[in-house]
Amino acid sequence: MPTTTKATLVAAVHEKSNLNLPRSTMLVEQVFEAIVRELEQGETVKLSGFGVFAVRGKHSRPGRNPKTGEPIEITARKVVTFRASPLVLEKNID
Repeated sequence: MPTTTKATLVAAVHEKSNLNLPRSTMLVEQVFEAIVRELEQGETVKLSGFGVFAVRGKHSRPGRNPKTGEPIEITARKVVTFRASPLVLEKNID
């Protein structure tokens, strides 16, 4: 199965709307920018019928350097998680 890229999404918006290609590109870019901006502020982004993006903190923990086996400390960080809507999961995603 091919990978969906931002260009693929732009082409789909262009094809299914009356927008020209530059406007379709701008629309997709603005949607992604809005999602990122909200996540940067620590907000949860809920897209009804699609899913939820959220920022989650991960604590620091011990780890190992895979090359040397030397113990290292993996620093605390924030990660973005995505939980799909049941409506998306019902679509028989394989």
